[in-house]
Formats: sequence, C-alpha cells, structure tokens
Amino acid sequence: MSDIPANLTWERPAPPEATGPGPWIELAFGDNDLVYIRETSDPETVVTTTRKKWDAFVLGVQAGEFDHFVEGVEGVEDGAP
Repeated sequence: MSDIPANLTWERPAPPEATGPGPWIELAFGDNDLVYIRETSDPETVVTTTRKKWDAFVLGVQAGEFDHFVEGVEGVEDGAP
C-alpha cells in the first residue's frame, strides 16, 4: 500500500508472557495523529484511524464497554482485564 508510510515502527501490544506466531494485532503511531493497525498474519492490510478515536476505543475497553463481545469465550473470566 503506497499510502502507508514505510518508516512506521510497529508494536505488538501483547502481554510479555505471550508467545508464538500469533496472529497478533500490531500498532504504529504516525504523523498527523494517525494510528495504523494491522494483523501479523496479513501485514499488507492496514486500517487507519485517528489518535482521538483510538484513545476513545482504549478508554471504552478499560471501562468494560466491550465485555459483551467475549461472553462465553473459553479462558475469559468475568471481570478479568
């Protein structure tokens, strides 16, 4: 993708104890408050959002606003971070 800057530093926000090839989500913070998101198994597909929207999403996750998406998923305990 030509509109994705080549000099981005991709970070994998995973727990330090997480091992294996993933797939993992990777993030890169670019110029003009842009946030780039991709999956390690498909690095050519990149989603872009703004820092303001990313911050709102993270705050929503921390507040439990998306907990209903993991109800019934094995290995996910009620109230677990």
